Amino acid sequence: MGRKSLKESRQREFIKAFYKLAKKEGLENASIAKVAALLDVNPSLVMHYFQTRESLIYGLIEYILDKYLLIYQLPEEYADSPRKSLLKVIDNVFSQKWNALFDDSVSYSCYALAFRNKTIKEKYKTLLDTLRHNLAVLITECKAQGILDVKDPASTADMIFVMVDGAYYYLSLVTDKKEYEKRLALYKKQALAQLNFVSSAQLSR
Repeated sequence: MGRKSLKESRQREFIKAFYKLAKKEGLENASIAKVAALLDVNPSLVMHYFQTRESLIYGLIEYILDKYLLIYQLPEEYADSPRKSLLKVIDNVFSQKWNALFDDSVSYSCYALAFRNKTIKEKYKTLLDTLRHNLAVLITECKAQGILDVKDPASTADMIFVMVDGAYYYLSLVTDKKEYEKRLALYKKQALAQLNFVSSAQLSR
């Protein structure tokens, strides 16, 4: 177990360095040699864990997922309230917090590689499917308690993330802060509309 833990720790260290370089210089300019130079280690040590630059990119995509999954980590006080948990996740997704989890330029550069690399395509689909699945679980819990009026939680979660993907793709081009915040609030409102929350009056009938 100790060896595995050390291996995972080392791999994460190299992936983080690769990410840092990709943010600063662009994914196309990040390399194993530069990772080694940044960490002041021999390139052969990096290659012991990642034999190719491509394998580093695979690790980077998994790192993206780990970062994005942080939106589902909620304080303990949300544990007994599916409604509060769902609303908090929606708040997290449609906020600067989501956008700050991972650099857009690196994420889109990785995504672009999916059109030429089957493994990257599969890893990115897993990433997006996992985010949708976790949201669908929350929606299902709310539906079971009669909090939401939705027919298909999985389809609803998918539609919300279709909005998320499109929203941030467009917002990455918006430089005016007020316009950015206005549009983000509008997109959040549209996402909430997909959930069809049941009012307190309806619940008491």
